[in-house]
Amino acid sequence: MGKVAVLGVFVVDLAFRADRMPVMGETFLGNSFAMNPGGKGSNQAVAAARMGADVSMITRLGADDFAAMARELWTGDGITAEVVEDAGSYTGAAHIFINEATGDNAIIIAPGAAAEISPADLEAARSVIEGADVFITQLEQPLDAAMRGLQIARAAGVTTILNPAPAVELPREMLALCDFVTPNETETEILTGLPVANAEDAALACEALKGLGVARPIITMGAQGAYLDGFGLVPAVAAGKVVETTGAGDAFNGGFAACLADGMAPEKAVTYACAVAGLSVTRAGAAPSMPQRDEVLALI
Repeated sequence: MGKVAVLGVFVVDLAFRADRMPVMGETFLGNSFAMNPGGKGSNQAVAAARMGADVSMITRLGADDFAAMARELWTGDGITAEVVEDAGSYTGAAHIFINEATGDNAIIIAPGAAAEISPADLEAARSVIEGADVFITQLEQPLDAAMRGLQIARAAGVTTILNPAPAVELPREMLALCDFVTPNETETEILTGLPVANAEDAALACEALKGLGVARPIITMGAQGAYLDGFGLVPAVAAGKVVETTGAGDAFNGGFAACLADGMAPEKAVTYACAVAGLSVTRAGAAPSMPQRDEVLALI
């Protein structure tokens, strides 16, 4: 199994399904509620582990029931927890609104203890990062922690992936540490100033991202698929009726990291990652929606 080190956040997703978003000051009845493990880093770790990777999760948790949920999840998927436990804080939570008709979502995140992840935590996990085949991170934890993780990985010759979400402007020196950057259309426009609606737009945006220092951009484009620089648009994989899009990007990134760690060429890894994402949107809940490797192989 390839080894994947993930820096990121665990939160508990509190998902509310309704026909529409309430306006400010309004209260109305929703259709359903579910509580599931989430957080971009944790979701990506689960997706990678279910694709067969040997995964380590670097994060901070509180000392509470939500932390116990995280540890139970990771143990069940064979993920090694590289955790600093902070009894003075809380494990993160996320409010998720899901449109019943479309499956689209809107999210508010309170990261709790994970907001205090520091470069020192990455130094403490140095051997885990240096021993990995792939290091992947996102931007739900502090930027300086993500930067230090990428620096350690790059110095050790570990393949680096940055999923720049939530979307923020990023320094060139950070992007230059990335073998792959995987923004969606919105994140791409924030990074480059260029809108992305089709493959032609994505090609131009990839050139802009390379101008910022990224070695090889991948732009995820929802139902269209993913645009891999130097290859083109890899079509999305339809696996059934869309139930919920929460976690689709995490499914893609975790699947892609696992496939790269397993030695796949990027072109093939993106195809498999699209299948992981395609299966994930047919199920509710972010982490619970992540498919097993045999399901993905049966779909390709």
